[in-house]
Amino acid sequence: MTIAVYPGTFDPTHYGHVDIATRAAIVFDHLIVAVYDRPLKNILFSTEERLALMREALKGIPNIEVDSYGSLTVDYVRRKGATVIVRGLRVTYDFELEYQMALANRKLAPDIETVCLMTGLEHAFLSSSNVKEIVMHGGCVDELVPPHVAVALRKKTETLGDDLNSKVRLISLRD
Repeated sequence: MTIAVYPGTFDPTHYGHVDIATRAAIVFDHLIVAVYDRPLKNILFSTEERLALMREALKGIPNIEVDSYGSLTVDYVRRKGATVIVRGLRVTYDFELEYQMALANRKLAPDIETVCLMTGLEHAFLSSSNVKEIVMHGGCVDELVPPHVAVALRKKTETLGDDLNSKVRLISLRD
């Protein structure tokens, strides 16, 4: 049985994440979607919230498990008995970052393979940062995220109110 891990921050879950996870679940016997609980970036949702959002988005897919971790990804992968790391690619910029990360992981754990899946064309522009920026400026994300995530985003922005901009600093790659 081949176990794969799809790690990420998933802040928030969007249809691009769901696309990669759903397709990886077809390729591998068991897929663990691993929510990283110690990202080096400002996050909007807590680890528990991100886990709940992802679990809801992927419910009904029997060979997917959603878990969290706070260690090196390769250490987590080994602990779970997995042999593959799944990553999603959207644009060439992603390739450069993922290639560098795959090489580092290969150096740390030569027994673990990295498999990159190209996102569906309809999700190529989509990122969690884009979703957060749209929401922060009052835009509609209903076609970008599952319905329960759209509700959670609206609630979170209402709860944070004026503190939203200090909680989530957006960094433009265009600057």
